[in-house]
Amino acid sequence: MKFGIFYEHQLPRPWGEDSEQRLINDALEQIELADKLGIQYLWEVEHHFLEEYSHSSAPEVFLAAASQRTRQMRIGHGIIQTAPAYNHPARTAERVAMLDLVSNGRVEFGSGESSSEAELGGFRIDPGIKREAWLEGLEVAIRCMTETPFGGVEGRFVQMPPRNVIPKPVQRPHPPLWVACSRRDTILLAAEKGIGALSFAFIEPEDARKWVDDYESVLRDRCVPVGLAVNPQVACVSPMMCAPDEDDAIARGLEGANFFGYSLAHFYVFGDHVPASTNVWEEFRERREKMGYSPAAALASRMGTLGAKVGSGDSTGLRGATGTPAQLREFLRRYEAAGVDQLIFVMQAGKNRHEHIMESIELFGTQVLPEFVERDEAAAADKAAKWAPLIEAALARRERHDPTMPTDYVMKAIPKQMVDAMQSEPAEQWLQALADKQAAGVEDEEFRKLVDG
Repeated sequence: MKFGIFYEHQLPRPWGEDSEQRLINDALEQIELADKLGIQYLWEVEHHFLEEYSHSSAPEVFLAAASQRTRQMRIGHGIIQTAPAYNHPARTAERVAMLDLVSNGRVEFGSGESSSEAELGGFRIDPGIKREAWLEGLEVAIRCMTETPFGGVEGRFVQMPPRNVIPKPVQRPHPPLWVACSRRDTILLAAEKGIGALSFAFIEPEDARKWVDDYESVLRDRCVPVGLAVNPQVACVSPMMCAPDEDDAIARGLEGANFFGYSLAHFYVFGDHVPASTNVWEEFRERREKMGYSPAAALASRMGTLGAKVGSGDSTGLRGATGTPAQLREFLRRYEAAGVDQLIFVMQAGKNRHEHIMESIELFGTQVLPEFVERDEAAAADKAAKWAPLIEAALARRERHDPTMPTDYVMKAIPKQMVDAMQSEPAEQWLQALADKQAAGVEDEEFRKLVDG
């Protein structure tokens, strides 16, 4: 099992003038340390308008910066919202490819659809057709990355003529594909499409076993890959805060973990939100006992075995991998035994402090990670051997689409289109003379007017 760290860039109110800048710089420092200690993955989300919950609307910029502060870890879009109203598929392909180039082939391409009114409504996306929009955007983005040239599309959500979309990614045929999953049905969808499942539900390791088994069963029997390669992986997410003393870990991390869950539900389930006005953090503090957070219950229910919940019930909040290094090792072995390929930690949540996150990364990297790294190489080889025939069979079910363009298609500059429409011999001669001058490096006032105009 491998490990990653995940960023929403949470920023509870109140905000100072430099709050966002400090948040991003702290995150880059955390990522640099994680890379040096051998944590294998970084994941960054894309969200829009979700104040306090996620200040991460341009992940490609942040990930590009992270790629220059790291040398080993994989750089994961977790996720890009691929409905064309969010991101045109050609732009998605261009940004993923450029990030793959600047990171020297370390990109993971996760996609998703979102289900918040803030985002869907903000971009005028009908919730009833958002999955179809996600899929079409993903399919076209993959074609843009892999076809030379892209042969064009007349789809339901995007129309685009033939173009050679450049640059192309380092990883061929394309970076590994993932999709955000929060329920069993999306886990199954990921398997059907041959995509890695990024599970953002906080589930117990023993529940994860069922999801892993279901994923493998569906991929074996009915996978038709959406891409040109299959990425048969299941990743789970867990809150994490590691400290030498259990009480310190709980005091440092539990409130942030529960704000993560509360603020997500505010935008996705029960919240009334006035842009630039509603204070989600204050609402959380006022209502957290009703929403399942109780500091007293958290401390009272300390136990040697960690779980996704603090205690045995559902009213004591999230805990996950919050505890001592020894407790984390025991907890994480259960995910490993369940067949989970990657566990992704949420540390930057709520008002969790930068210095505590740095200490947590240091403890995990030095006292927990090594034993899993030692086992992972052989386990990964075994998994690859197991998956190889299933992947081969899945790819054989995929209908082949060779890139094609309309016969005699030519892309003409706008003035050339105008001259051709005029069918004027003098105009054509003038245009050819202008081309000759440009080839010879001769300045031409008419050319300057055309470029500026």
